[in-house]
Amino acid sequence: MRISSSYFSRQTATEMMRQQSEIAKTQAQISSGKRINKPSDDPASAARVEELNQASSQLEQYDRNGTFAESRLSLEETALGSVSNVLLRMKELALSANTDTIAAQDSNAFLAEIEQQLSELIDYANTIDSNGDYLFAGNNGDTQPFSGNNPVSYAGDDGVQTVQIGPGRTVTTSHSGMDVFQRIRNGNGKFNVNAAAGNTGTAIISQGSVTDNALFQQNDYSIQFTSATTYDVVDNTTGSTLVTGATYTADAQIQFAGLQVSISGTPATGDNFQIKPSTNQDLFQTVNNFIDILKNPPANDAEKAQRRQKMNAFMSDLDQTFEHINSSRSEVGTRLKYIDSSREENSAIKFQVDKTIAELEDLDYAEAISRLQFQMTTLEAIQRTFSRLEGMSLFNYLR
Repeated sequence: MRISSSYFSRQTATEMMRQQSEIAKTQAQISSGKRINKPSDDPASAARVEELNQASSQLEQYDRNGTFAESRLSLEETALGSVSNVLLRMKELALSANTDTIAAQDSNAFLAEIEQQLSELIDYANTIDSNGDYLFAGNNGDTQPFSGNNPVSYAGDDGVQTVQIGPGRTVTTSHSGMDVFQRIRNGNGKFNVNAAAGNTGTAIISQGSVTDNALFQQNDYSIQFTSATTYDVVDNTTGSTLVTGATYTADAQIQFAGLQVSISGTPATGDNFQIKPSTNQDLFQTVNNFIDILKNPPANDAEKAQRRQKMNAFMSDLDQTFEHINSSRSEVGTRLKYIDSSREENSAIKFQVDKTIAELEDLDYAEAISRLQFQMTTLEAIQRTFSRLEGMSLFNYLR
């Protein structure tokens, strides 16, 4: 079989070019430290690396989302902590002011401090995050949620913002102002007691409690004194009388319909005490109730009893408010822990993803250098062979 000189030259030139291309590829790999610098280097692995890079980028975005959520929740926790501190101070003032012998100047001092605290609470409720959005405005982040003084109005909505912080994991970044500051049950959380404005005696009713949840109903009741020593209990919702002509004993428990209360002091004929289901009462209205009490000093014994009744109601409402705020703080703490655990999970997943990427595209330097040396040796051998063969001629053998 004969091989023409032109065919041999073409094949040898092609092989040298192929070797040069392989050397250039190996040199690029050594320079970049990557086995795959373009898809054609390893199409299957390149596609897999692209998928893994997208997954890694997504995990990095989750971490950024978690940082954003953590910032907002930490800010909310700080704001709610400040609200709790104000409420604790308010409770101290209420205990000091809950006396019939309080001096006018002390009452005025308490009033000035409470009014200042109301302004502080409104400021905390209008907290702004790092992006300039109102934290407790729901989905209306660019609108100031709370304004006014008495009453305080809400311009936000009931929405909440959520972000994704991991595969299948989302977290709510704040509470709505309605949730935190307005949906607070008054009274003892189950029912609310009050003395009728027209009472002429000096008796007051306790906040009471539920004794049997199975029997307790959200009805409207009243305890009506038919004399200074006897009373009836009426279910105003159904119009039925539950107790008739009971003998009054100061501080004794009065039990009916799964609840109990007690009345102390001296009632008068016709005095009436109401027991109604608890309703939502916003924090600011509770504070304004305290302000109204301090602004209206009692003039006689009946008014002093009414004042004590209102102070007791205020302190009960304040306790409910404090528990509600702390419950919201607890939810914030739970969400912050959730972010931490998600961040740890994301880190573990990202480590595995990045490890797989490295296994697919990172270069084995020892193998690459050995391969480069082999390729260069091969190219040199081809070049020498080509040079020698190209120089051969029949005339070299003629003598």
